[in-house]
Amino acid sequence: MTEEVEKYVTDAKALMQHSIEHLQKELQKVRTGKASPSMVSELIVPYYGNPTPMNQVANISSLDARTLVIQPWEKNMLAPIEKAIFEANLGITPQNDGEVVRLSIPPLTEERRKNLVKQIKSLGEEAKVSLRNARHKAMDQVKKAIKEGYPEDAGKRTENEIQELTDSFSKKVDKLVETKETDIMTI
Repeated sequence: MTEEVEKYVTDAKALMQHSIEHLQKELQKVRTGKASPSMVSELIVPYYGNPTPMNQVANISSLDARTLVIQPWEKNMLAPIEKAIFEANLGITPQNDGEVVRLSIPPLTEERRKNLVKQIKSLGEEAKVSLRNARHKAMDQVKKAIKEGYPEDAGKRTENEIQELTDSFSKKVDKLVETKETDIMTI
């Protein structure tokens, strides 16, 4: 039964780690006024009738701090790539020159920066909700194990361990959000 309870803690830790990784990916997509291939790499493009991430149909690179260049592997993909960028509503107008699609990232206005900060704080809160859900699930499993005969004092120690785990991951979320906020608000 001890291994079973330890597995609950391990599972909770894995779920919490997954939440952190998901938050990191989502934060990469939020633009900070600098050109980053991750802004568009996951956009879905129709490729011979199949929805495909853009990074699987084109080479995405940053020419400089404010310009992204998307070079499709097939010329007939220029129009679908352009359409996908429009539909993603990134606030960027793609420029198609027949060879590549260029994206010029405009500098952020103060109002846009504040909206982006709200957006990343919302992403951080979603990550914390996910952490709390993982904690809740693990705590319920431990309480159930106590009812089934697992020692109560060991159960309390395990619950404390789960809470400490949740607190440490919550601090990581705060740090990630704070770092991204500083990045966005820096002109």
